Amino acid sequence: MGEAPSTTASYRARYRSEKIGRWYSGWAHFAFTNISSLAVIAFAIGHVHHPSWKELLVVPIGFFISNAVEYLGHRGPMHRRRRGLFIVFRRHTLEHHHFFTHELMSYEGSRDFKVVLFPPVMLLFFLSLATPIGLVLFALISANAGWIFVAVAIGYYLSYEWLHFAYHLPESSPLGQVGALKALRAHHQAHHDPELMGRWNFNITFPICDRLLGTCYRKEGSAS
Repeated sequence: MGEAPSTTASYRARYRSEKIGRWYSGWAHFAFTNISSLAVIAFAIGHVHHPSWKELLVVPIGFFISNAVEYLGHRGPMHRRRRGLFIVFRRHTLEHHHFFTHELMSYEGSRDFKVVLFPPVMLLFFLSLATPIGLVLFALISANAGWIFVAVAIGYYLSYEWLHFAYHLPESSPLGQVGALKALRAHHQAHHDPELMGRWNFNITFPICDRLLGTCYRKEGSAS
């Protein structure tokens, strides 16, 4: 059974008092995520010149790689203790999943953004993942291919942040009524059920790998 709403409310109050600093600004956090990510994407795209159709194939390939990394990272260290990565497990499973359950998915104020958005330093972490692959493509294919991959990878990171943020908006919000977002929110909401989170719905953005690997949850309990 999931946590009772009153228990989640108590956890939220304690988390806010103990974990969210006095000077934290949710909107500043959200702005930094957007501005810094868009700056990196613009910088990468600015170095792409007259790409060929073969170089543009990096877009769908990079998108799929990003989806797989999201899936494996979420199914792995975010939900399973790994040596040297306990902080990832703690922040996601022990904090995010206690702050937001399938019964209480919405944040209650901008200070709660801290529990939804990645810490700002995570942009550097994702850059450290994207850059080596970009350099390999730069060396083996072309400079365009390398820069396109970096743009796609950071664009995927930003789409993750936007979509995850949207899922934790109040359900009655205008975005919450958009058909595609409503379906994606339901996919993520099922994952927030404590009985399901360790086995189902590990894609946060687009459930591509969930479908390919049979981890899409359906109410009747079968995978799609």
